[in-house]
Amino acid sequence: MDLKEEILQLKKEKNAVILAHYYVNGDIQDIADYIGDSLALAQIASRLDEPVIVLCGVNFMGETAKILCPGKTVLLPDMEAGCSLADSCKADDFEAFIKDNPGHTVISYVNTSAGVKALTDVVVTSSNARQIVETFPEDTPIIFGPDRNLGSYINAVTGRNMKLWDGACHVHEQFSVEKIAMLKKEHPGAKVLVHPECKGQVLALADKVGSTAALLNYAVNSGEKEFIVATESGILHEMQKRCPDKTFIPAPPADSTCACNDCAYMKLNTLEKLRDCLRDGKPEMNVDPSVAEKAIRPIKKMLEISERLGL
Repeated sequence: MDLKEEILQLKKEKNAVILAHYYVNGDIQDIADYIGDSLALAQIASRLDEPVIVLCGVNFMGETAKILCPGKTVLLPDMEAGCSLADSCKADDFEAFIKDNPGHTVISYVNTSAGVKALTDVVVTSSNARQIVETFPEDTPIIFGPDRNLGSYINAVTGRNMKLWDGACHVHEQFSVEKIAMLKKEHPGAKVLVHPECKGQVLALADKVGSTAALLNYAVNSGEKEFIVATESGILHEMQKRCPDKTFIPAPPADSTCACNDCAYMKLNTLEKLRDCLRDGKPEMNVDPSVAEKAIRPIKKMLEISERLGL
């Protein structure tokens, strides 16, 4: 029995469902029951019937699934799959920041720990951040954390003046403006697709700025045949799968030894670890119930607003 057959058999035996983020390796995406960005995975997790969820992504995604499904078993192939952005915003530090800025509505990006979500009024993803911010009156004082690039982008497109936490994603911070400009010269017809977690100089080069899912949809629906993609390179697997007749070029980071930009944490997910966690029932994600009780409110608020807005 090969590895994929073993995983499918174990999944059936355990009555489990496999969720995978677009940034994990393509072989895991191919075997998953559902793939998506952070918003889609949260929406899917909230309505699943299976008693066991395997979340192939990073640990804050596992936390979100467990918070939404406290009665289910949530497994991660590798508990060490963290997130540099979430790590840049510790709950104690964020709580002090909030206390230093009283009277603000607190909006947190989903790339945060359960402890930070517990301090938050509403959670957002890159798919819905702008729209959720715009549901608040223009004069509402807002704290936005932890991604300063996403927050700056939302401020720019909405005319808001949110107070930003100074955090960033190590993958999206590293894209090279100069190298993308060179790629544009080499491929003059290519459209540049950029995630809003990137720096402003990179966003300025974009033909389309959007979440992972939005960039995928743009590529699928566009009549263009060539794209330069400035987000984690795992998304190219689904882009190529959905558009076999199109060319997708990963935007490189500043490090000249790399041709594409990978999240080392996402790549900790492997088929072997997926098989092992299904077989052994570990590592299992657990969240302190007192934290989960507070964190579920802003997550549910995000899901409710997203549904109301048709996102």
